[in-house]
Amino acid sequence: MTKTVKDSGKPLKIGADLWKRWREEGDESAKRELIESYLSLVDYAAGRLAVGLPKSVAKEDLISTGILGLIDAIEKFDYERGLQFETYASWRIRGAMIDGLRQNDWVPRSVREKAKKIEEAYQVLEQRHMRSVSDQEISEYLGVNEGDFRQMLQEVAVSTITSIDEPVKDDEVESRLAYLVDEKAKNPDHKVTVFFQKETLAKAIDRLTEKERIVVSLFYYEELSLSEIAEVMNLSPSRISQLHSKAILRLRGGLNRWKEQLLSE
Repeated sequence: MTKTVKDSGKPLKIGADLWKRWREEGDESAKRELIESYLSLVDYAAGRLAVGLPKSVAKEDLISTGILGLIDAIEKFDYERGLQFETYASWRIRGAMIDGLRQNDWVPRSVREKAKKIEEAYQVLEQRHMRSVSDQEISEYLGVNEGDFRQMLQEVAVSTITSIDEPVKDDEVESRLAYLVDEKAKNPDHKVTVFFQKETLAKAIDRLTEKERIVVSLFYYEELSLSEIAEVMNLSPSRISQLHSKAILRLRGGLNRWKEQLLSE
């Protein structure tokens, strides 16, 4: 049985014997070969993440931290469970890159505050009206005109590019993506929590505009870059960035409502 990883268009075959040599025999040479075989995952993740980051963030820095995530994934992955290593490693790699960015405080406090205000506006207004709210309604709530609101979206774009990996609760380390991982022995409380979170997320997605849903789908499911999405939708990259920011902030507002309801029960 072999697995393949695409590297510059050429498939690399990863044999199960490598995993056995590393996991069962502790063969360091097998571990090194696994790392080298999956390095393309790191380069791919760095390329996608770099699209929404300031130019001051070097892709090489992302790759350095991403390699640490890859090594961590290889050390913790249970190949006998039949799961796709590529999917598991991709989240570990991306998570390591984001942790590195956070440690360097790459998003200015002023930008974080603006993102928080917009997120709060979506949370309050959509809870009040029980529907998707317009840019005009958000602008009025924030006390700015629509032009200023669009500028705010542009400024906070770099903070929303990683928001889906942030903790569900401020005092927890488990991210929203952690609920997508296939883990053993889920307890009933966990299953109920995940069920309601998925239901809440589905409702929040329903409130996205058509263009916002398309952007989210193309970016997170089809894995297109923002510039590629701009070409597909025949819009400017800055407009795609704004749509992405609005979609993520709207989703975060919905999940925050879910969190507050859960904590109040």
